[in-house]
Amino acid sequence: MHAADRRTHRRRPRFRGRRPLLTLLITAFLLVGVCAATGIAWDPFTVADRHDRSGPRIGEPWSAGQGSPAAGDAAAPAPGPSQDGDQSGRTESKTAPDTGAARPTGALPFDMPEPAALRASAAGKKLVFAHYFTPYPLSLDNAGADGDYYTRNYLAPAGEGGKHQRYGGLLRDRPLPVPPKGAGWELANLQQEVRTARAAGIDGFTLDMLSLSGQNRDRANLLMEAARSVDPAFKVMLMPDMTSLKTDDPGVLADALAELGRTPAAHRLADGRLVVSPFKAEEKSAAWWSQVMDALRARHGIRTALVPLFLEFDAHHAAFAPISYGFSEWGSRSYVGQEGAKADVRRSHDLDKIWMQPVSVQDARPNQGIYDEAGNTATLRTTWTRAIEDGADWVQLTTWNDYSEGSQFAPSLHNGHAYLDLSSYYLTRFKTGSWPKIVRDTLYLTARTQFAAADPTGPQSLVMSLRRGSAQARDTVEVLSFLTGPASVRTAVGTAKGSYEAPAGLHSELLPLAPGTSSATVVRDGKAGAGVRLPYPVDRTVEVQDLQYHAATSGRE
Repeated sequence: MHAADRRTHRRRPRFRGRRPLLTLLITAFLLVGVCAATGIAWDPFTVADRHDRSGPRIGEPWSAGQGSPAAGDAAAPAPGPSQDGDQSGRTESKTAPDTGAARPTGALPFDMPEPAALRASAAGKKLVFAHYFTPYPLSLDNAGADGDYYTRNYLAPAGEGGKHQRYGGLLRDRPLPVPPKGAGWELANLQQEVRTARAAGIDGFTLDMLSLSGQNRDRANLLMEAARSVDPAFKVMLMPDMTSLKTDDPGVLADALAELGRTPAAHRLADGRLVVSPFKAEEKSAAWWSQVMDALRARHGIRTALVPLFLEFDAHHAAFAPISYGFSEWGSRSYVGQEGAKADVRRSHDLDKIWMQPVSVQDARPNQGIYDEAGNTATLRTTWTRAIEDGADWVQLTTWNDYSEGSQFAPSLHNGHAYLDLSSYYLTRFKTGSWPKIVRDTLYLTARTQFAAADPTGPQSLVMSLRRGSAQARDTVEVLSFLTGPASVRTAVGTAKGSYEAPAGLHSELLPLAPGTSSATVVRDGKAGAGVRLPYPVDRTVEVQDLQYHAATSGRE
């Protein structure tokens, strides 16, 4: 990735004028449940821009703006099912709601080690965290998915009074819907997310600390309680977000870190030091961070292990080396240009620092007008391979649930558990040092629902274009196979039928994208075996631009 792209995740938006047309309504994932909401108190801010935006100083209220739910709407009762109906023409996802329970038998191509085994001996020193973004929990209002806040306001282009219409709606995907719960539903949902992450082999979350008060801070407190109550070994690493906190007082930040750091779930080293990994650490000088660490020790008796995450590692790591336990960076979201990670790991180790490697799946940001070409699962596989082969000490999945970046590993409406399940294969190798044995045929199918150059016909005027340094856009369906032995794979992409011979082990096969739905089936000795179908059809004409890859796996219904 180019240096300029590590400094900022934005580029100049591209506008185009269009005649007004019918607004696209979102695909509704229907659940049976009550649609009465309890209402939420929201700490509004621009969710999609938080890594670049300028925010108010601590103590000033955030003003509701582009990318944040309107305060009035957030407190209002959720409506019943949409009166307008589903005009998207898309097939509903049949993925079952996520409960956070143990994976069903046969979900993965290998037998996943138990969490205790992945935390023992050498495997326990290789830690994997997932970046938790508090604005997008499983539910915002405890309403049924056909009329909850995600459906009404984030996925719908006309949501939140139409302020997202310019870019076709704030989000293109959402968490797998959960049914409404009773009292304590927010904590219960966070506990579910902890269980889901733990089942995937993840050691903990990196908590994006966006504010020092309000709903995001309240949710941070609940997340610490959820982790403690589900599994005391599941840890939460504190990640103050220096693009959002905007405080010049190191004591203010030290007090906030101490409050969360005193909870049992806070990630500490074996020697008791609290791990703090600030996002965009270079926003403040190394001397400023030394004052934060001094205040933590003097005021609260807390010793700190600082692991700064840089947007510009090359320019700042040397200045931070004397006060740091390790280093990290946010990284690129395309499969090209990842070779530089090896030098970063080497430089960190030469300075006797640990390295936390970013691992990502994709990135598409409608309200910023940018995306990276992920190459189906190529970015996920490449970034995991770099972490494994380059000798990273820790890994951060970027992200668990930032749907405004389209970068989520968490189970989602359009991806089910596919990316998280696939990640567990690499995670097991990263932590144990050995590739897990493939014991059952499993297929992963990925594709976009539209061609990369599709021109949306709706009122969307800001469209996404490739970020500099990204791979070139491509229109492909990928069949990623994990096979116990050689077999034929029968494919269908729209009306195009075909087959190919796949070897034992892991194999990626690319097919040209075509209108219609895609599917793949393993055929061995004339008998059909594992099969997968993407439930969302590809269209040549689209009302809203959506450049995220959708995914499905034969391991899940």
